[in-house]
Amino acid sequence: MKNNMFATALLSLALVTSLSNLSYAKSLSDSTASSTPPMPRIFSNARFVYVAAYDGDQFNPNLLPEDREAIARVEQAIQKWGKLTVVYRPQDADVILMVQSRASEDVLAVYDAHRGDESSRPSSTYLWRVMGRGGLQKGEAPLLSQFETAWDNMAK
Repeated sequence: MKNNMFATALLSLALVTSLSNLSYAKSLSDSTASSTPPMPRIFSNARFVYVAAYDGDQFNPNLLPEDREAIARVEQAIQKWGKLTVVYRPQDADVILMVQSRASEDVLAVYDAHRGDESSRPSSTYLWRVMGRGGLQKGEAPLLSQFETAWDNMAK
C-alpha cells in the first residue's frame, strides 16, 4: 500500500512539473511575441530593402568585420524569407535596414527609404527597432525573427 501511495505521489509530482514547464514555455513565447514592437503600416506596400550598417555599406573598407557579417546574414535571411527583395543601392529601396553588431548588443532598425537625404543615409528617425545581445549572430538570429514576425503581423 505504501508503494502504491509513493507511486501515485511521484506520478502527481511529474504531472505538476510537466504542466508548470509547459506554462513557463508558453509564457516565454508570449513575452517574446508581445515584446516585439508593431511594424508601422507605412511599410505595407514596401517590396525592396537595402541593408547597411550605421558605419557604412558592406563595401566600405573601414567597416568593422562584425557589421559586414551582420549585413550579409540579414541579406541572406531576407532572401530566404522571400517577402522582400534585397537591392544594393539605397535609392532603389522602399525600406532601409540598418544593423550594428557589437559584443555588448546588436541593433536592427527600419527606416523609410523615401525620407532623408539623397545619400545612402536614411532620415535620422527610425520607424522600428529591436536590440539584443547576440541578436544578429550566426545560427539563430532573434532580431531577424522579430522583424519577420512584426512584418507578417503588419501585413495581416
